[in-house]
Amino acid sequence: MAALHIQSLKKAFGGLPAINDVSLKVEEGERRLIIGPNGAGKTTLFNLVTGDLRPDSGGIFLFETPITRVATHRRVHLGLARTYQIITLFPKDTLEHNIMLSLLGLSKRRWNAFSGASGEFVQEAKQVLARVGLEHLAQRPVSEVAYGEKRRLEIAMALAQKPRVLLLDEPLAGLSREERVAVKQLIAGIPRETTVVMIEHDMDTALDMAERITVLHYGRVIVEGTRAEVVADPKTREVYLGH
Repeated sequence: MAALHIQSLKKAFGGLPAINDVSLKVEEGERRLIIGPNGAGKTTLFNLVTGDLRPDSGGIFLFETPITRVATHRRVHLGLARTYQIITLFPKDTLEHNIMLSLLGLSKRRWNAFSGASGEFVQEAKQVLARVGLEHLAQRPVSEVAYGEKRRLEIAMALAQKPRVLLLDEPLAGLSREERVAVKQLIAGIPRETTVVMIEHDMDTALDMAERITVLHYGRVIVEGTRAEVVADPKTREVYLGH
């Protein structure tokens, strides 16, 4: 079964196509990498899948359920979670509180319940932080931790929602070599019941993280296949690698 199925998706801004007839299938449990040069439409595609943008035409299916016109928060409850290219966290709150806010949102409880959150939520937040190696920083404000730790926290917040499909938008961007190693290990350790689709600008950095790769250029899919197939394709070298 396809975890994520996109059919003939189109989206234009100011009359110019940002996503131009994109179709792709991501199978359940798959690790898919979406690459392409700046302006290829990668993040726009994610925004369409999550409902942050509405397509001009085409369809989006999550485990065969049509979600093209479903509200963003409903897509979360259907099993879709994501991270953003620009980190979106609550900087004045602790890491533990950030995770708890994510858990409270998923449970549909009121935000004012946060102040009296049960020990069950606290324990679950600690478990999620332990999963990404940040349990020792649970009481530290987000503003006081390193950039790489913020990246791991954002992934942890997405994982706290127990997604069936996880979209990662350039999770390695801006990281040092050591931080990249830690985040790549974290992604590699995500259980197979979660399908992972990842955008990455740096093809060389991310090639070893995916089973299938989709190359976007000017909003179109120009190459799709295994790592070996994509690297060997002349269109990839011409458009993405520049030779």
